[in-house]
Amino acid sequence: MPPTTGFRREAIKAVLFDLDDTLWPIAPTIIRAEALQYEWLAANAPATVAQHSRERMRARRMELAQTDPRFRFDLWSLRHTALREALAAAGEDPALADAAMEIFSRERNVVCVYEDVVPGLAKLGRHFTLGTISNGFADLAAIGLADHFHTSIAAHRLGFAKPDARIFGHACAALQVMPHEAIYVGDDPLLDVEGAQQAGLRTVWMNRFGRVLPSGVMPDFHCTNLAELADWLSCP
Repeated sequence: MPPTTGFRREAIKAVLFDLDDTLWPIAPTIIRAEALQYEWLAANAPATVAQHSRERMRARRMELAQTDPRFRFDLWSLRHTALREALAAAGEDPALADAAMEIFSRERNVVCVYEDVVPGLAKLGRHFTLGTISNGFADLAAIGLADHFHTSIAAHRLGFAKPDARIFGHACAALQVMPHEAIYVGDDPLLDVEGAQQAGLRTVWMNRFGRVLPSGVMPDFHCTNLAELADWLSCP
C-alpha cells in the first residue's frame, strides 16, 4: 500500500534494515571477495581460470539467474552453480567449488561498516526493536553487528526475496509487531521502499550516494545516515 496520511512516529515499535549499501558499501566488498576467490582458483584450478575470466564468470551468472527462480533469492547457490559449471567445462573437479565459495563467503563478510552505523543502532535500539531483511547472504555475527538485532531475515532461508511482501510480513511476525508498527530502512527504491510499502510498512529511503528517487516512489522519510534517522524518530 502507498504511504498514508496521519503517520505518527510514536506508533512505531520496530525498525528493520536492509544491509548492503545501507549499513555498509557492498561494491568494494564483492570486488575484493571475487578477486581473492579468483586468486585461489588460479592456484588450484588453473585450467578453469585459463578458460574463464572474472568478467566471463560474472556474465555467466547473469545468464544462469534467468534459468531458475531459486537464483533470485539464493545468491550463494547461483555463484556455486556457476563455479561448478566452469570447473566441469575445464575438465577439473567441480567439488573445488565448495572450497572456492568458502573463500568468497569469508571475504564477503569483511565489510567496512559506515561510521554512523554502530552508534546509530545503539541509539535506535534503546527505543525500538531492531531487525534486518536481506536478499544477500551476509553473516551479521561474523561482521560483528548481530547483537543489535532481534531477528535477521535472509531470503535464501525462506525461499522468497524482496520485494515480495511475504518477507516483510515474516520479519514483522518475528518481531511480534503489526506491519504498520514497523519502519523499513533501505537504499533500493523498488526492493526496499515500494516492497515494504506493499507489505504495509512505513519506509525510509537511505540515500548515501546522492541518488534521485524514481518518479512516483514516496518514502515516509529519506536520510543519508542513521543519525538523521534517529533524529527524525526523536531518539534522544
